[in-house]
Amino acid sequence: MTRRATFPAEELELARTRYLSALEVEMGQPENVAARVFAKEMYGRHPYGRSATPASYKAITHDDVVGFAGRRLRPAGALLVVAGDMTLARARALALQAFGTWRGTPPATPPPPAVPVKRGTDIVLVHRPGSVQSNIVMGNTTFLPTDTGYYAARIATQVLGGGADARLFLILREQKSWTYGSYASMNRNRGIGHWEATFEGRTAVTDSALQEMLHQVERIRTELIPSTELVAAKGFLVGSFPLTIETPRQIARVVTTARLLGLGPDYLRTYRQRLDGVSALRARAAARRTYRRDALTIVVVGDAKEIYDKLKAIAPVRLVDVDGNAMNPADLNPVGAPVAFDRNQIVARRDSFEAVYQGNPFGAQVTNVQMAGDSIVFTEATTIGPGPAVEQNTTVVLSAADFAMRRADQTGRVQTQQSKIHLEYAGGRVKGSAVVPQGTGTPKTVAVDTTVPAGAVDDNALSLMVAALPLAEGKSFSLNVFSSGDGVTKVATVKVAGVENVTVPAGTFSAYRLEIAGMQLPIVMHVSTESPRRLLRVAPVGAPLVFQLVK
Repeated sequence: MTRRATFPAEELELARTRYLSALEVEMGQPENVAARVFAKEMYGRHPYGRSATPASYKAITHDDVVGFAGRRLRPAGALLVVAGDMTLARARALALQAFGTWRGTPPATPPPPAVPVKRGTDIVLVHRPGSVQSNIVMGNTTFLPTDTGYYAARIATQVLGGGADARLFLILREQKSWTYGSYASMNRNRGIGHWEATFEGRTAVTDSALQEMLHQVERIRTELIPSTELVAAKGFLVGSFPLTIETPRQIARVVTTARLLGLGPDYLRTYRQRLDGVSALRARAAARRTYRRDALTIVVVGDAKEIYDKLKAIAPVRLVDVDGNAMNPADLNPVGAPVAFDRNQIVARRDSFEAVYQGNPFGAQVTNVQMAGDSIVFTEATTIGPGPAVEQNTTVVLSAADFAMRRADQTGRVQTQQSKIHLEYAGGRVKGSAVVPQGTGTPKTVAVDTTVPAGAVDDNALSLMVAALPLAEGKSFSLNVFSSGDGVTKVATVKVAGVENVTVPAGTFSAYRLEIAGMQLPIVMHVSTESPRRLLRVAPVGAPLVFQLVK
């Protein structure tokens, strides 16, 4: 496999598909978004700052993979680790049998770009509209893996946030009930490493949690660690180390890491003694050196509309979207406006979709558009999961002349909870009621009688109407969308993020990638560029459920 792999094209495409699918799920999870932005902010153009993108996965060709293997998979400089009931003579004989005729040296590579020098603490706020929680990552780069200060810094970091008995966890979770967990860790890399502290909790306590985290960092930099905490931290790290070298696989992994990091032949033998020898004075000195309070990288992922002003009081804030693009704070409060929809894009048709959960069939959806006199009737029938767990039938009636909403009806159930919506639109108002399933197991009933802006779209018709937007690369739209489940009008932003080829069961299409925010969940929709446009794919961001066109 190492020397004569052929990299079949079909396997390469399967790997590409899997990585793209995993990346799509990853980008919908705020903790992963925070980690990607944090790495980029700390390491810049250095390889540790890079993360895969859909474009980078799609750009890799078969020739790229074969060429990389031919150039880089070479024996000179390679490391072979064998662990188990094995003598050196037998290991050498097996290695010679498998690799004895293998020759070659990989090409020299230039040193990586330098890591940016941080001049002050600031906050990168990643706007995730509608998020009910915030994720915080803070930290800074540290030192080379061979630096002997690592052991004292490791002890200090254990006290700060190494587990359920550490300060961040005890204070932010046990005392304040702000989070399920808050932790800190040291990362030892080839080249320069870093430390980081993390938090995940409710949007309302984001600023308070960040201030408390900064306070705890300052404490461990300036105060001696009490003997009880010091003994507990050393006891845990020293006592748990044997658990990491119990199996041959674990031993091989630890030895490999030590060799690649250049930690020396006595690393495993002396690791516990070096930790146990750390004093409170050394731990404080290491914390002062390691935690650069005046040059921290802080990344917060959450609903910037709710937390931007609060975070500005802590440190300077730079606002970006989930792709890392700079945003203007004025963009946090978009104003919805009527849109001149393209009438040629809505035609009578019937489309069938399959629901796919983590790559496996999980349900179906059928949509139908009918022209009935002066009305357009849009229906949608959805079943999801075994049983099925979700059934939903929706009908939205709108004016064929100006696309004004007239009526929305929906019946269905989620598990054992019934859902029902009936809304009438007329004269700038919407009236009716909605029964909406809830995570608590008891449906919520919403009475509706309110005004709606001109041109407002019912949320149940959003998938129909986005295809009729005057789409073009780089354009964005702010739509007034009435959320029947909440009984209020929201502003949904639709960003045309680009044009890409999309393969679904119905075929391969050139499609607009539409990124929609402002509703319950961010959504990515793909709509064909060919007129009349068809909805090809719908993927709620962060959920492993995707709807894709079958016919």
